[in-house]
Amino acid sequence: MSVIIPAYNAMPELTKCVTSVMEQTLGPDKIEIIAVDDGSTDGTGSELDRLARTCSNLRVVHRPNSGGAGIPRNTGLDLAGGDYVFFLDSDDYLGPDALRRMVAMADENRTDVVLGKMVSVGGRAVPTAVFSHNQPRTDVFSSHAYRTLGCWKLFRRSLIERLELRFPPYRNCEDKPFTAAAYLNADGISVVADYDCYYSRNRQNGNNLTLTAADLVHRMDGTRLCFETVARYLDPGPRQDRIMRRHVEWELCGPLRALLPRESEQRAREHFYPQFRHWALTYVTDGVFQLIAPPDRLIVHLLRADRFEDLMTVARHAKADAERGHVVDKGRVYWAHPFFRDPAKAVPDVCFDTTDRLPVHHELAAAAWTGDGDVLRLGGHARIESLGPLQPTTQLILRPSGFRHPDIRVPATVGTAKHQGDDAAAAFTVDVDLSTVDAGAPLGAGQWDLYLDVRAQDVSRTVRLRQTRTDTDGRRAAPPERELATGSRHGPITARPFFTSQGTFSLDVRQTEAEPACVVTGIAWDTFAPVTLVVSGRLTGEAAHHPHPVALRAEEDAGSVREVPLLYAPHGSRTFTARMPVRNLRPGRWTLTLRTDDPKSPVPVPTPKALPGRRWYRAARLGRPYYAKPLAGSPKRPMALRVAPVRPVAALRRRLG
Repeated sequence: MSVIIPAYNAMPELTKCVTSVMEQTLGPDKIEIIAVDDGSTDGTGSELDRLARTCSNLRVVHRPNSGGAGIPRNTGLDLAGGDYVFFLDSDDYLGPDALRRMVAMADENRTDVVLGKMVSVGGRAVPTAVFSHNQPRTDVFSSHAYRTLGCWKLFRRSLIERLELRFPPYRNCEDKPFTAAAYLNADGISVVADYDCYYSRNRQNGNNLTLTAADLVHRMDGTRLCFETVARYLDPGPRQDRIMRRHVEWELCGPLRALLPRESEQRAREHFYPQFRHWALTYVTDGVFQLIAPPDRLIVHLLRADRFEDLMTVARHAKADAERGHVVDKGRVYWAHPFFRDPAKAVPDVCFDTTDRLPVHHELAAAAWTGDGDVLRLGGHARIESLGPLQPTTQLILRPSGFRHPDIRVPATVGTAKHQGDDAAAAFTVDVDLSTVDAGAPLGAGQWDLYLDVRAQDVSRTVRLRQTRTDTDGRRAAPPERELATGSRHGPITARPFFTSQGTFSLDVRQTEAEPACVVTGIAWDTFAPVTLVVSGRLTGEAAHHPHPVALRAEEDAGSVREVPLLYAPHGSRTFTARMPVRNLRPGRWTLTLRTDDPKSPVPVPTPKALPGRRWYRAARLGRPYYAKPLAGSPKRPMALRVAPVRPVAALRRRLG
């Protein structure tokens, strides 16, 4: 693999950076290091040359200063020969086992991009959400990977060359379009989260590019390319909206709010504002608009409406306005921004609606069966931030998972109690009677996910019911599985409460399969009558509750039926045998069952695992040969027997291969 290190005036951090690669457990024979000195003036070039004399797999390239990290990385890419490429900034360093773990993850899961856990050194911000757990194979739609667009990752070089990816010559945001394109075209993404792979730090001299090139002028080209990259590789629709949201929030609204007020009004109006407005009109669809937060919606609205002065006012006072409270009106919660319902501003309410973003604090503190009945009692605490105590209209929701059925709502009993420092954490209790919960009927079979419809000041927020961690930070056990008193004609019903791997609470309701009235214990060809099928079996303890089988039945697909009686052993024995002469069956596909006195309750004869076929002649020895053989089937379907004449030509071809 190839490790590419762009370096400009990187002393003294450079030495630890390079040696951290030289000391990788992956081994020097599997790593080539390409360090590109980008016209340094502080001894960086000399230090690289010194390190190269001690390490044969370190290649140093000296080039004139380019003003950014992109062109030195491209120089390294042009020279790279490894199956994988890793980009390492000269002020950062790797954990000793980082590359071995990332390469192994890519090899085992055939993924094109691997993210190694990042660690902050000296307070530099690093992403954390994506590194909550190992992810052998994921993508940008199923993980938080797209939140980190820095290029400090492992890339399969064939992906880079197939896309002809190179870094643009920008001082800031040059790596975001590169990583975005790789993400959106990757055959899988892996995440190594159980080892500290990449240590990110600020330079002692403070000349990190992210700090020295932080102004808008250094960001605009990279931002434009980010939007164009997403539009190029994703078709319009919800998937594109989800990815565009990241760039609208982080590359459009965030810098506009923080950096545009620093520019002169003339430069802001004439140079930056038209570009921001173009992005808002071109890339912020209605789907994206619904996904972003109210402060960003307000900015996008003002850009779309071409209101420069109001936009500058909002940007200049963004920090103070973010601390303003809320207004509750008709079940909705709005940000109390000065523009809210100001007739002179005429901004739509949707730009201030925070209802769906208010934090809901809740916990499931107890879950248990009550007595011997079918009632599951749940208890806990819940509140909507800033809205005070719960209303009695709070409800539990049972929502089907993977099958169609209307939500089932169960009223909660609400009371106020102090809990873990909350002044108004409302306690709730819900009794779920599984025998009558579905409009008087028992809860149907399937997995039901439990939600809580939390209500305060006529505001409703629905959240997934989640377990509480114990004082020892362990997982609380779910109530045991219970067979419900309310069964059905098909047998008993069991309900199994459980916590998912994410800690959410669900209920699995299943029909328990009753023991059959009889079981087939053997299927074989008769030794003395080789074309007669012998089926043997026995009655079970459930036979007293079901009709007894009386005959072995063979039914041909066209409708013909043949039956032979079951012969029970004498003296009340529960074993039986049936003998079916197969040579008398006409050609076709025959299904075998045990017939009972109730024609609606046949017992399937299971397909045997290793029953050979049989051949015979209908008439004289020189007559046409026929065969019978069992067909492959599933354990839950009756045995099928194929009866047909032998085709000599086809048989000869099979023998000859």
